[in-house]
Amino acid sequence: MATFPPDSALVQRVLPSPNHGERRGARRPDCILLHYTGLPTLDEALNKLSDPAAEVSCHYVIDEAGAVIQMVAETARAWHAGVSSWKGERDVNSTSIGVEIANSGHEGGLPPFPDAQIAATIALVKDISSRWNIRPERLLAHSDVAPARKRDPGERFPWARLAAAKVGRWVEPKPIEGGSLFAPAEEGPPIRALQTMLALYGYGVELTGVMDPQTEFALAAFQRHFRPERVDGRADASTIKTLSALIDALG
Repeated sequence: MATFPPDSALVQRVLPSPNHGERRGARRPDCILLHYTGLPTLDEALNKLSDPAAEVSCHYVIDEAGAVIQMVAETARAWHAGVSSWKGERDVNSTSIGVEIANSGHEGGLPPFPDAQIAATIALVKDISSRWNIRPERLLAHSDVAPARKRDPGERFPWARLAAAKVGRWVEPKPIEGGSLFAPAEEGPPIRALQTMLALYGYGVELTGVMDPQTEFALAAFQRHFRPERVDGRADASTIKTLSALIDALG
């Protein structure tokens, strides 16, 4: 397959994947999605991301040592988000750049992300963001845009460390005190207000006024990203206060 020039000076190898297309509607990237590969080895991940039968791909892969591999040009639409939604956009593939971080994921025990790998992630996100003018709150987890299906890059991904390097949006999570404020299937205006807050931040939540599974999935995704100490999909005070602080931080 024909290669292409790398988009970033940080790229150490170009390994073209055939799994891509045009960004629909002449869209340009306005967000970055972070994933884990979720496979035991880097080679298995690279093979899957370049296998036409798999119908998946990404723009970049970062290996455990911090080497950056580019598989799809940034101007093209890679196939990494799947069925997803953010801020009402349902073709997230057309508006995002996908970065896969080599890690075996939850199925492999969710091992720690090595320091060199996180340093490379920080550098790459900074580089992409500067070239495409991507706002900090538009650095997202795969689980943020597909909370019912995905858990990556997971609750052990060090979002706070990225924020300390001025990458992404973060507020210090509020202390955990007590349990859920609402029971499963409970209904009422306070639950609709919570759903409105989740949707305002970007999550694809329908305003049903019911503590239903879609709301619990969105809460769990939020917790994985912004309050990873306890990920249970429950609407406790810590989760709601942290969400409110993030919304306030958007200005």
